[in-house]
Amino acid sequence: MHGSGTGSEAAPNGASGVDQVFLALERELAVFLRRARAQSGEMAREVHPGLESSAYGLLVRLEDAGAQRATDLAAYFGVGKATMSRQLRALEGVGVVVREPDPADGRASLVRLTEEGLERFRRVRDARRERYVRKLAGWDRGEIAELGRLLRQLNDRAAD
Repeated sequence: MHGSGTGSEAAPNGASGVDQVFLALERELAVFLRRARAQSGEMAREVHPGLESSAYGLLVRLEDAGAQRATDLAAYFGVGKATMSRQLRALEGVGVVVREPDPADGRASLVRLTEEGLERFRRVRDARRERYVRKLAGWDRGEIAELGRLLRQLNDRAAD
């Protein structure tokens, strides 16, 4: 993953004054995000045909972190409360999540995956993981770990 570079990639500013390293990063992230959105849409529809692409990320978060308040989910994804509420209603409507009273605050509720939601999500996630394994078969495991670490660092900084 640590390419030798061509020199021009490492140069801080090209003739136009644009930092070529950041320009290349922006270009690759744009392609990556576009493809990721399309894949998330496919994955969400595999969980249930009526779900939109944002649903898959919500399912990932709920499976990873457990029951969450809608406000915490909204903050985590950087969306408004109304957007999160609409997305959660869609997930509730197809039976993959449920809201329950928050034991720490009876006025609030927690959102969690239902058993059916967890089963559907894991089946789709496992299939997706197998595709990653095939696509990255030629990579060194250290490179894969480094990519994961760097993406985590990027995501952590984006949350600030």
